[in-house]
Amino acid sequence: MIQRIQTLFLLAVAVLNGGVAFVIPMYTEKGTAVMVYDNITYMVLFVLSAIVAVVSITLFKTRKNQFVVNRLNMIFNLILLGLFVYWSLNLPGEGNTSEKGIGMLFPIISIVLLVLANRAIKKDEDLVKSVDRLR
Repeated sequence: MIQRIQTLFLLAVAVLNGGVAFVIPMYTEKGTAVMVYDNITYMVLFVLSAIVAVVSITLFKTRKNQFVVNRLNMIFNLILLGLFVYWSLNLPGEGNTSEKGIGMLFPIISIVLLVLANRAIKKDEDLVKSVDRLR
């Protein structure tokens, strides 16, 4: 259902990880921009996260499954964030040759959006339970 707020959050995660991540460079190394598709691990995790977000949108009838799929997506983004942190900590102490890019923040933004989506799903589930109690 498109009118639910969690669908908009999940759609933002899918667009961020499936589209924008392939346009904006992750970091700059020795003057050249390194994109997501230059590293197969990053590319697979970003595409997997986007696919899982779209699958989660289609699970709107089963809110509990949607909640679980969002948590799985958070795990994928945490792995991606861990890889970025590992890479940034292993940067040599050179001066101008390597820079971190804004693309490294995408997993953090995705995790925040997934948490907001899970909160909205939880509110919907609580609302349905309260209505069932009144019957």
